[in-house]
Amino acid sequence: MDGTADAELARLRARLDGIDEQFLDVLRDRISVCVEIAHVKRRHDVPMMQPHRIGVVQQRAARFAAASGVDADFLRRLYDLVIAETCRVEDEVIGAAEGKASCEHS
Repeated sequence: MDGTADAELARLRARLDGIDEQFLDVLRDRISVCVEIAHVKRRHDVPMMQPHRIGVVQQRAARFAAASGVDADFLRRLYDLVIAETCRVEDEVIGAAEGKASCEHS
């Protein structure tokens, strides 16, 4: 590679690193809000598992994929991972070990 390509790649990779940092910050914020939601559910004896809400999130991701040209299967798999982690966190807050429902979905 020549110096021009190296410089251009370095600039683009720096942008990508910044985007990754923002992405991780937003993911942390999303999990934090889910912790707040879990506290509300625990206080008001609301079941942790809310299948309708998972469907709403997945449908929104599918609409985004269609509108933006992002692969829908990729976003579905990504949200499956995000939802599984937030369900795990909610289970911890609500007290799944005490016999409350856990968040298992496919």
